[in-house]
Amino acid sequence: MPSKLRLQRIGDRIRQDLSEMIVMGEIRDPRIAGITITDVTIDRELAYADVYLSALEGSERAVEALQGFTSASGYIRRALSDRIELRVFPRLRFHWDPTPERADRIERLLADLREDQPVEPAEESEEELDE
Repeated sequence: MPSKLRLQRIGDRIRQDLSEMIVMGEIRDPRIAGITITDVTIDRELAYADVYLSALEGSERAVEALQGFTSASGYIRRALSDRIELRVFPRLRFHWDPTPERADRIERLLADLREDQPVEPAEESEEELDE
């Protein structure tokens, strides 16, 4: 079994190469355009690679993007196996990653809190200024 570091490196390489394929337009499915690969995890047996996707539009595009990647998975797997030398290339499973949307929501909530609570300047005494 490969080490955790090796699995991480393989996952990073798959993420990088798949992202390049999307940006360069090698996958000609319009459902895939504008999708970001957020993470790739590999299981211990190198049988499956879980690919996590996201888009700027949010989860509105989740269903169509997952359908696009699923229909192109055979082509993507073959193209990646030509680029990355592994004895057996893992099967690709695609998942929607809600993390960027959640992070954006949290940022908006924090910004609203900052706007609602004005920051009062700290009163400094003369003793603190002398030090």
